[in-house]
Amino acid sequence: MNKAAALDFVVQVVRRHEDQVGFAVLPRRWVVERTFGWMVRWRRLVRDYERRPDVSEAMVYIAMGGLLIRRIADP
Repeated sequence: MNKAAALDFVVQVVRRHEDQVGFAVLPRRWVVERTFGWMVRWRRLVRDYERRPDVSEAMVYIAMGGLLIRRIADP
């Protein structure tokens, strides 16, 4: 069973229109790009420095935890 389906998540892939020429704003895509931008502030997440995937996953958790702590501490 898919974990997203078990948790009642709806995953929607946003694709650009076939007749689109140039730039056009796509719905909710900026949320993902903004999150990746926040993660790049952490030096170890800029490149794939880690050899083990569990350490890389831990660094993502640390980066997002740091972001949440910074938001809570600065109202």
